[in-house]
Amino acid sequence: MNLGVLDQMAQPKGLTAEETVDRTVETAQYVEELGYERYWFAEHHATKGLASSSPEIMMAAVAAKTAKLKVGSGGILLPQYSAYKVATQLFQLQALFPGRIEAGVGRSPGGSETIRSLLADGKPNQMADYDNKLADLITFLSKDGKVRAAPRTLSSPVLFSLGLGENSAGLAAELGVGYVYGHFINPDRGKEAHQKYRARFKQGYLDYPAQRSAIFVICGKTDEHAEELALSQDIWLLNVEKGLDSRVPSIEEAKIKDLSDKDSEQIKKNRKRMIVGGPEKVKNELLFLSERYQCNDWLILTNIYDVEEKKQSYRRVMELFL
Repeated sequence: MNLGVLDQMAQPKGLTAEETVDRTVETAQYVEELGYERYWFAEHHATKGLASSSPEIMMAAVAAKTAKLKVGSGGILLPQYSAYKVATQLFQLQALFPGRIEAGVGRSPGGSETIRSLLADGKPNQMADYDNKLADLITFLSKDGKVRAAPRTLSSPVLFSLGLGENSAGLAAELGVGYVYGHFINPDRGKEAHQKYRARFKQGYLDYPAQRSAIFVICGKTDEHAEELALSQDIWLLNVEKGLDSRVPSIEEAKIKDLSDKDSEQIKKNRKRMIVGGPEKVKNELLFLSERYQCNDWLILTNIYDVEEKKQSYRRVMELFL
């Protein structure tokens, strides 16, 4: 089992953005010691509780303070940016940290239409241009591309396209790039997406198919311990979906949260996006999904309140597959 972390840098209540960044770097150093292969950063904007708005900068910061951990983006919001500029940033990172850069790009607008427009410097909505921008990015990163970005490193970063179903999987396969399926967003199309990616893959930017899935995982000492830890993530995710305070609440605050029947039903539904349990349950469920998806490469998200408990959850998961 290949394990990595996808970090949205969810900010616990009571911590500043600066403190959240410090703890993120510490966590990356910790999971490298555990044996995790990679640490990826999400991109979110205009939210109080998600501190990762520039994955490229966090990639550089973490790579500089670790020895061999691969760093990546999950993902850069390609429709809002110049594909050429994205390519230059990735090459600059590759020059600084050869062989450790993994670039994940996605179709998300990054927030409301106002935020999207600001990110794109007022340009019209280019969401429909993602396919073309991804093709352009491949050209700028390729050694045989008509226009190659600089600096011209000996090798190019590994490139992945993120998605939630068969259409995104088909695009990644046709263009010959890696594919990351977001189970933590849509748990319903993973099998079909991975099947299509493998079946349609054409040698292109990559010589071989490279597939991963991203999922919420909370691994406690026991099932009961994990359930208690998960309370903060349950309420955090509910608040994010409602557009409320997106900082992670404490377990104590989560316990006294007044939930409607609709809220409780949504939390139950969201649990399909997660694995929550003690070591045995987590291992069984992760192995089940790995078999179902024919994918043994996972990016784990753990957005709970206590940073030390988060680190111990990562430790328990790694120990399951040593």
